[in-house]
Amino acid sequence: MPTDGPNNLKPNNLAHPRHIAIIMDGNGRWAQKRFMPRAVGHTAGVKAVKRVVEYCAINKVEVLTLFAFSSENWRRPAAEVSLLMTLFMASLQREINKLDRNNIRLMFIGDRTAFSDKLQQKMADGEIQTQGNTALTVVVAANYGGHWDMCQAFQAITEKIACGILPQQPITEALINQHLSTAGLPDPDLFIRTGGEQRISNFMLWQLAYTEMYFTKTLWPDFDQNSLEDAIKSFKCRERRFGHTSEQVLNNAVNL
Repeated sequence: MPTDGPNNLKPNNLAHPRHIAIIMDGNGRWAQKRFMPRAVGHTAGVKAVKRVVEYCAINKVEVLTLFAFSSENWRRPAAEVSLLMTLFMASLQREINKLDRNNIRLMFIGDRTAFSDKLQQKMADGEIQTQGNTALTVVVAANYGGHWDMCQAFQAITEKIACGILPQQPITEALINQHLSTAGLPDPDLFIRTGGEQRISNFMLWQLAYTEMYFTKTLWPDFDQNSLEDAIKSFKCRERRFGHTSEQVLNNAVNL
């Protein structure tokens, strides 16, 4: 797997990524390295989110998806989960109006039923308030898992067919795409994971099929605009073939 930096990658004419998806890993380790409670790391991670959102808005990225809380994160110590929920709520209350003023749309993907009624309402309110914004779509994956996403899509399709809402038909990729939580959004062009781990951890398993991967040892609270630019430089040096040969890609580029 490619790791930090754009070195030794084949240059081509790739445009800026339309959709960047990030697993924000390393908050706890960042705090532990400084002999601080893990809570401090999560608070510092929120500042990194603001930096990345600002960069994407300025540089015309269409979609930024952030893996905030996975369906597996409930296995963490209860005190840490409680802290994350509190921080999540506080961040929403503080940031929704700011996102709206900057023409940024907020979306959530994942199973919301495990969250408190108050948090679910705040999430829905944020989506409604910002739904008409067009500068950038920030997608927050909360209690999200790729397996869950595909299962709920298949379930929705079968229920619609059973009820007559959809006609009997083969299950196609297009039909599945229409029922995923990311329906209507482009698939990620660039996937970034901070913190040194090199796996996707049940994140957007369907959507990442042809996404360029970028792994960095930088812990999330230290991830800044320069870090994101390094990842984008790496992306722009990749050759995205989607099953074609290099010659076909080159010919298509020449004929555009």
